Amino acid sequence: MDWNNPLTHSVLVIVAITVAFLSIMLLVAATVLAERRVLAFIQGRVGPNRVGYGGVLQPFADFIKTMVKEDLVPDHSTRFVFMLAPMIAVITAIMAIVVYPFGPTITLPFTNWSFPLVIARFDVALLYVLGVTSVGVYGIALAGWSSNNKYSLMGGLRSAAQMISYELSLGLSLVGVILISGTLDIYTIVEQQSGWYGMNWNIIYQPVGFLVYLISAIAETNRVPFDLPEAETELVAGFHTEYSSIKFLLFFNAEYINMITVSMLATTLFLGGWNVPFAESLFGRGTLLLGLFSVVGFFAKIIFFLFLYIWIRGTLPRFRFDQLMDFGWKVLVPVAIFNILVTATVMFLIQ
Repeated sequence: MDWNNPLTHSVLVIVAITVAFLSIMLLVAATVLAERRVLAFIQGRVGPNRVGYGGVLQPFADFIKTMVKEDLVPDHSTRFVFMLAPMIAVITAIMAIVVYPFGPTITLPFTNWSFPLVIARFDVALLYVLGVTSVGVYGIALAGWSSNNKYSLMGGLRSAAQMISYELSLGLSLVGVILISGTLDIYTIVEQQSGWYGMNWNIIYQPVGFLVYLISAIAETNRVPFDLPEAETELVAGFHTEYSSIKFLLFFNAEYINMITVSMLATTLFLGGWNVPFAESLFGRGTLLLGLFSVVGFFAKIIFFLFLYIWIRGTLPRFRFDQLMDFGWKVLVPVAIFNILVTATVMFLIQ
């Protein structure tokens, strides 16, 4: 098959994007159900268990219920921006998915067809991810402003301050990985972690950077204990107080898609991506079995991070806003800069 043929390439890209989108949507539904069941277990409750076997169809029932609710728009809102904000939030969350490699280059059996398990690969993929995800703050900030609601406005302002602050520490936490890898190509970074029988993960060299990234990512996705923009006990529901029906659903999905994408980034940069210990030795390089096993390993690591998100939500209390900002600027940023200095010094000495 001629992969360089423009028509063939376009069809394959459309198919790959469709499969990736559907997979992410199913993973969002599974994450919502898992969060409700795990939180119920932590809090001594039962959780959803009526719709489908073990409550497995509950997310789809909630989806239908939300879709048929009345779509309200406040009288004095800025209508166009009010409708645009949730679209910005969910589109920017989804756009980052296309550059994450979920498996190595494989060759189909009995053919010479080889292709990498990634939708789009380019030299500055990491910059693309950081650039696209940083635009998501506009969705939340515009939602708070356009609603003409004081609680929503406060949630939007909190979000702008929080996401801009923690984006700085998140970006700095990745510099150590970039210094070690010498590239911004996510696919190459994952390939470089395939040594030591698939165990040469960057978390070994960047434990501090990983910890800073993990904390910053939780704050970036507005999750407990950093969920100040939507603090129900203070702001009713924060920036999405006035949203209902499909527009509320878009914000809801954007939060969970962002959880998945930052988990993907943590997996690819720090936990070896698709690399599973001894998998290449067992199945052989480039084989279909290796590709399938690698995809399973990749998603298993993502599920671990999602479980960590849920566990933290059921365990830790919310920060005060001043504590949130102090922790970002006075702790995470200095630690991230110190980590960069140490990493750069070590790389200079060993080269």
